[in-house]
Amino acid sequence: MNNLKKIGLSALAGSLASVSAHAAEVSVSGSASITMDRTAKHLVTGNDFSMGDSLNFNMSGETDGGLGVAVFYEIDGGSLDDYDMTLSGDWGSLKFNGSGSSSAMGAVDDVTPNAYEEAWDVLDTDGTATSGSPLVIGGGGGANMFIYTSPSVSGATLTVAYQNDGGAVGVADSYNDFAIAYSPEMVDGLTVGYASGDKNISANVDQSNSTGYIKYAVGGFTLGYQVSESDHDTKTSSLDSVAYGVSYAVNDDISIGYSYHEVDMDSGRSTGTFTQESTGISASYTMGGMTLGGAINETDNMRGVDASDFEAYEFNLSFAF
Repeated sequence: MNNLKKIGLSALAGSLASVSAHAAEVSVSGSASITMDRTAKHLVTGNDFSMGDSLNFNMSGETDGGLGVAVFYEIDGGSLDDYDMTLSGDWGSLKFNGSGSSSAMGAVDDVTPNAYEEAWDVLDTDGTATSGSPLVIGGGGGANMFIYTSPSVSGATLTVAYQNDGGAVGVADSYNDFAIAYSPEMVDGLTVGYASGDKNISANVDQSNSTGYIKYAVGGFTLGYQVSESDHDTKTSSLDSVAYGVSYAVNDDISIGYSYHEVDMDSGRSTGTFTQESTGISASYTMGGMTLGGAINETDNMRGVDASDFEAYEFNLSFAF
């Protein structure tokens, strides 16, 4: 986004004052959008159109000791929506996300290529992720989470997330996970990665999630393949998933993509449980500060229920300034 305003300051205001930063900068950027969204095509959901608005404030500087300090605030819909603080140096970066964010594994739960959203996204039959959206093997998340990202070492980057006790829904104890991404210098365009995390669901129930992926970009094409596993102490709650996708940059402005995501339920579930299959077609067009993008997604046997088939679409026109 283009900055509306950039002001040199002698010290960071507010929460940064205590670290005695100098030569700080403040930038303000914003966006507005119109979205046409039908999260379940054959269900009556009311007006398909909505407006989004976002005003972003970024403040950054460096302490006398060379420690980088940055703060981000987003006003969305007239209220403070997202906010975080990041410390950085030669050792990497440490972000404290006060408003909530994806964990290290949650950020890579599906990195297969697309031009707008994942194959399982957009669809939501009742406004909740616990019953109205397709199953996805992911990581933890929530407010007040620490996220450390290492510097790249020979193409390898490590990310570690930690959330203190009681910070996330469905987590009885503190939560942590990690992710490793490796882009070998000798193979341009190739990235492989792995992530893992454990949840203590209750006193005697644990859940362990893991995922591995490979992506390769050549010419205008980007291809990706990913496998994930969720081992649950309640065996009938265990899951396995496979995802793949391909995107193609027609030119600098236009991209198209196709993605597929499949979740297999544990064999111990009832005989009426079926494999959840999601497919998505997406496209995007960018011109200056304007972006037009959208996706048409379909999920069959959602959450393992036979013949629970849904189709959804979303199109978005946004402007950055």
